[in-house]
Amino acid sequence: MSLSDARATVLAALRDNESKLDALARVIRACVDVLPVDGASVSAMSGPRERETLYASDEVAAQIEGVQFSLGEGPCFEAFATRRPVLVPDMAQASAQQWPIFAATIKQLPIGAIFAFPLQAGAISIGAIDLYRRRPGWLSADELAVALEVVDVVAVVMLGVLLGETDGTDGLQGVLSPGREQVHQATGMVLAALDISAEEALSRLRGYAFVVDQSLDEVAKDIISHRLSPLELGK
Repeated sequence: MSLSDARATVLAALRDNESKLDALARVIRACVDVLPVDGASVSAMSGPRERETLYASDEVAAQIEGVQFSLGEGPCFEAFATRRPVLVPDMAQASAQQWPIFAATIKQLPIGAIFAFPLQAGAISIGAIDLYRRRPGWLSADELAVALEVVDVVAVVMLGVLLGETDGTDGLQGVLSPGREQVHQATGMVLAALDISAEEALSRLRGYAFVVDQSLDEVAKDIISHRLSPLELGK
């Protein structure tokens, strides 16, 4: 698909939408249509530990987001921190030094390649988008140009979401993690019980989840339901 055709397809996704969140979902789905990828997800970020998934096109994309959120590492975090695209054409050959735990955790998922791009509003970083495909392989120069064009549109739409230009989340039809609010609630319970910062509380939740081989969402649910005491994370 040519750059002009891709641009037209993505911009068409912005028409006749009731909310910016609905527009964001449509644009992400358009990304999957115009690029040789199988799925995509987008996250708002304000720092290395402040991250919220806004949309995932399918279950695998949602799992990629969930693993990164649980571990605090992965291509999305690197793209946000460096403000540069992170292109991994073959996940099987990904350097263990980059994100060792992330790479090991997603080995069982049908992921051949991941391409992460930072989302910026001027000089301000506001998040990142992850694109994945089942088969390994590079994006061609033309495909990369299309991806960068699409990323700019996503950044504009997401900025509208972050500024509150939305009527709700009814338009989101992708896979969003219902446990993310529980993580925030559990973080608050841990910081209150241990008298630590929110950043340290989230780090302890992540560490505990890794040790007991559970997802971050599962540990958060156990904290909230009182099956797990926040004091256990202080040991």
